[in-house]
Amino acid sequence: MANIKELEHQASQIRRDILRMVHGVQSGHPGGSLGCTEFFTALYFEIMDFKLPFSMEGRHEDLFFLSNGHISPVWYSTLARRGFFEVSELATFRKINSRLQGHPATKEHLPGIRVASGSLGQGLSVAIGAAQAKKLNGEDHIVYVLLGDGELQEGQVWEAAMYAPHHKVDNLLVTIDYNGQQIDGPVDQIISLKDLAAKWEAFGWEVIKSDGNNLSQLINVLKEGRGRLNNGRPVVHIMSTQMGKGVDFMENDHKWHGVAPNDEQLTQSLAQLPETIGDY
Repeated sequence: MANIKELEHQASQIRRDILRMVHGVQSGHPGGSLGCTEFFTALYFEIMDFKLPFSMEGRHEDLFFLSNGHISPVWYSTLARRGFFEVSELATFRKINSRLQGHPATKEHLPGIRVASGSLGQGLSVAIGAAQAKKLNGEDHIVYVLLGDGELQEGQVWEAAMYAPHHKVDNLLVTIDYNGQQIDGPVDQIISLKDLAAKWEAFGWEVIKSDGNNLSQLINVLKEGRGRLNNGRPVVHIMSTQMGKGVDFMENDHKWHGVAPNDEQLTQSLAQLPETIGDY
């Protein structure tokens, strides 16, 4: 396993990128991005088997799909820091003619992006299709997908959740960012998810859980999930996180779902996050 301290330093730098990106254009979604930083760090720097330079086809490598596409800042920063494109391009986030749109898109051919996302509820269906294609092609690689907890209020998610176990799509590892917040307020007040683990188990999934902001635990749980695959059932990973993690006045506050920090708030935020690798 990679050195945890080095991965934590990487995560801190990604958080700095997120804040500076959304501040630079005064738009974007910092809350969920900050909460999922450990997940993306673990996935791209420790867990996933992928190839560079990037190939849209993705043959003979693991694939990742982001269903809750509004948290694009954390994905863009991770891709850049992992070598998919130059870190300096992060400064173009959400600007005219940028490849780094507010929600990931494929028209601009940004390395790492295989499907446009952000219309919530669709990512699991896409991931299932990719996983079945790998089976048809005789590949033994894994498809990963991330969904938001508020996104589970979309009906298409549950259609896909029924489909995958029925068709034994057992090369698929789904992660749910369970931060309990969505744009209009706490998830339990909008539409409660009740016993989420029991629901997925009833649909025929293997269920694992983690503290998504504990990097060591997260890596171990993702490895456990990977080890449970190829056994006739897909795996769902319920990952508890804090919205706005790393910035004290943003943590657990749905108001930071889609609001950019002002100049003073940016300074205050960055003071809590050490610059460990170098800002763009």
